[in-house]
Amino acid sequence: MMTNDKPIRVLIVEDEPKLAALLGDYLKAAGFDTAHIADGREVVPAVKADPPDLILLDLMLPGRDGLEVCRELRGFSEVPVIMVTARVEEIDRLLGLELGADDYICKPFSPREVVARVKAILRRTARRSGEPAAVEGLVIDEERYSASMDGKPLDLTPVEFRLLKTLAANPGRVFSRDQLLDKLYTDHRVVTDRTVDSHIKNLRRKLEQACPEREVIRSVYGVGYKFEA
Repeated sequence: MMTNDKPIRVLIVEDEPKLAALLGDYLKAAGFDTAHIADGREVVPAVKADPPDLILLDLMLPGRDGLEVCRELRGFSEVPVIMVTARVEEIDRLLGLELGADDYICKPFSPREVVARVKAILRRTARRSGEPAAVEGLVIDEERYSASMDGKPLDLTPVEFRLLKTLAANPGRVFSRDQLLDKLYTDHRVVTDRTVDSHIKNLRRKLEQACPEREVIRSVYGVGYKFEA
């Protein structure tokens, strides 16, 4: 599979050689390039040296746990991450997605399902990074998972970053709370409208600290929120 004449590369982080090879075969048959790492300690240096387009990240790895790896990745990159694991405890599932994972697949699984999930995530996250958003003064750097307003860095959580990116990519469009929840959480957890309000409040505060003279996120009574260009 190609994007901008460049093959899409999936990094498979899996310590079971047979499973890694099986996933690699199916992904290659679907047109992807693949790379493989078996040790959790090697993931972050490899991503920094040559960022992939998506990571299939096993939770139980030698050297370093997959959750720790995901946490560090989200400190400098927004590369899509699909966590793969045999551990199905709810706390692990939620923690993985809180740390910024884009999806979660439990073993055993069908390799065809993995390929379908990879394609779906890439469609949803397809974008160019490091370009100014369509809002004056706002720059969103998706490779570094960071944003700045009027040249001042915004210290955002992963959820706040996704919220800002969604709103800023569609200036003037009004999003309902349910629509924003769909963008913020991919695991379909049950949360209340107040969750969005809380994130909006925190995001507004950080934006106001950077540009106190501008109100860029506006409430639309009875509907939701919009970003002002």
